[in-house]
Amino acid sequence: MGEAGAAHKDIVGKLARGSLLSRLMGSRKGPLRLTAVPRDHVAGNRARGDALLAGRFELGGDAIRLDELDFAALGADGPMAEALQGFSWLRDLAAAAGRERGARLAEALASRWLVAHGTRVDAAWAPELWGERILFWTAYAPYVLSSRDGGYRSALLNTLARGARHLDATADKAPPGLPRITAWAGVVAAALLIQGGLPRVARGEAGLMRALAAAQFEDGGLMSRSPHEQMLLVDRLGLLRAAYFAARQSLPDALESAAAAALAALHGVTMGDGALGSWQSGNPGEAAAIAALIEGCGMRARPLRQARGWGYHRLSALGTILVIDAAPPPPAKMVTGSASTLAFELSDGAQRLVVNCGGPGHLPHHLPDELVQALRTTAAHSTLTLGDTNSTAILDDGSLGRGVGDVTIERAEDNDSSRVTASHDGYVRGFGLVHQRSVVLGNDGKEVRGQDQLVARGRKKIREAAAFAIRFHLAPGIEATSTADGMGAILRSPGAPPWNFRCRGAMVGIEESLHVSGTGEVRPTLQLAVVGEVSAIGGQVAWQFRRSS
Repeated sequence: MGEAGAAHKDIVGKLARGSLLSRLMGSRKGPLRLTAVPRDHVAGNRARGDALLAGRFELGGDAIRLDELDFAALGADGPMAEALQGFSWLRDLAAAAGRERGARLAEALASRWLVAHGTRVDAAWAPELWGERILFWTAYAPYVLSSRDGGYRSALLNTLARGARHLDATADKAPPGLPRITAWAGVVAAALLIQGGLPRVARGEAGLMRALAAAQFEDGGLMSRSPHEQMLLVDRLGLLRAAYFAARQSLPDALESAAAAALAALHGVTMGDGALGSWQSGNPGEAAAIAALIEGCGMRARPLRQARGWGYHRLSALGTILVIDAAPPPPAKMVTGSASTLAFELSDGAQRLVVNCGGPGHLPHHLPDELVQALRTTAAHSTLTLGDTNSTAILDDGSLGRGVGDVTIERAEDNDSSRVTASHDGYVRGFGLVHQRSVVLGNDGKEVRGQDQLVARGRKKIREAAAFAIRFHLAPGIEATSTADGMGAILRSPGAPPWNFRCRGAMVGIEESLHVSGTGEVRPTLQLAVVGEVSAIGGQVAWQFRRSS
C-alpha cells in the first residue's frame, strides 16, 4: 500500500472511533447520494498534479508537503490556505492521474479535511469556500467518493449536505463580489445535485442573480476590475453550467447571458501570448490555464472591445493588441485596486512590448509590503504621473482615497485605424489639470500613435511648473537603445521584429524597472521615461511606437 493509501486507511480509522463518525453521518434513515455528477471539461495543470502525486502542493513559488499537511493548523486565510481548502486542486490531480490512483490521494486528503473541519463550523466553513468546495467535490466525485468504505462515504456526503444547508443560510454573508457569487453558485449546484434538493433551486438562482447584479457591470466585467477574479468568475459559472447539464435542468437565460458576457470581458484583457494583462495588483497568470478555461468552460464569446463599465478598451490589428484602462479604479473598499487610469499594455503577436509592473495577485509571496504598495501606484503603470503623485490616492491602510472620479471616453474606427481618446480628473484637485490620452492603432498593426495632454480645468493653479513623467514599462527581455538625439529608442525582443519609439515635446530616458511574472517572480526589466515640466496652462507630448518591418 502506498503512502496515500496508508494515510487514507489511518484517517478513516480515526473517523470510525468514538462519536466523530456518527456526528458526521447525521441521523438520516437512508443513504444520502448525488443524483448526478457534472463533468468538468477544463483541463488541469499536469505538472501540479504530478507534484501532488509526489507529495507536494505547489502554488506560485511556494510548496507544502502533503505528509505534513494539517488542515486545522492551515486555517483559511491566505492564498495557499484558500487554494487547499477550496479543493480546486482536484482538477490538477485529475490531469495527472486516473480515477483509481487519484482517488487514493484525494480521499486521503478529504479524510483529513473531515477530521479537521467536518464536525464544527469554523473559518473553513466560510460561505465562499463552501461554494467552491461544493463545485469541485461534485465535479470530481469519482475522486473523492470512490472508496468502498461506507463510513467514509457517508461522512463526506453528509458533511457535503450539512455544508449546503449552512450555505443556504450564509451565502449573503460572503463579501460582495466574486466570493458571494461563488457562495450562491455552490447553493445552486448543491440543490441541483444532492438528493432532494431540486425544490431549492429557484431560491438559489434568485440569490445568484442578486450577487451577479451587485458585482458585475452590464458589459460582463466584475466591479473589482480584476482580470484574475474575472477568470475565476468564468470558471465558477462554467462549473455551474455543467451542474445544470448533469442534472438535466434548464439554465436560466439571464444566467447564460451573464456567463457569456463574463467570458467576453475576460477575452478582452488577454494579450497576444494568451495570458492576462497586469491590472489591479495582478499578473499575467498562466497562458495554458487561461486557454484551458476558455476551451473547456462550454461557452463561446468574442473579446469585449468597448467596455464601458469593465473599462478595459481593446484595440487589435493583424496580431498587434493594445488594451487601455479607461475607467476609474475599483471602489475604495477593494484594497487591491490600483491607480492605473489611462495606462495601457501592448503586444506584437506573442511578444509583450509595453506592460504594467503588475503584482503578486492571488499568489503567495514574500515581497516587502512597501514594494507591494508601490506596485499599485500610478508610476508602476504605463501612463503619465504628475508631480510624482498618484492619479488616485493610496491610503496607509491600503484602501483607495480621492482621485479619479470621472473618465470620459470617445472611440472611433475607420478604414485606416482605431482610436481611443480618454481623459480623467485625478489631477484636477491638486494641480488644476486634466490628463487626456489619445491612442491610435493603425489597421496594419505596425504603428501606435499617442498623445498625452494636460488641460487646465478648475480653480486650482500651479504657481510655476510641475514635473511630469510618462512611463512605458517594457516587458522582460526587451532591449532598449537610445537614439542619438535623445528623442527615441529602438526596442529589440526575442519574439518580434524591432520597434522604434519616438516622442515630441520632451526627452526620453531608459531606466530600470521590474515586472511580476505569472508565477509571482519579480523580474528586472527597463522602462522608457519621457520627462518634462508643465505650466498652469497645460501642455502636450506626442509619441509613437512603430514596427520596423
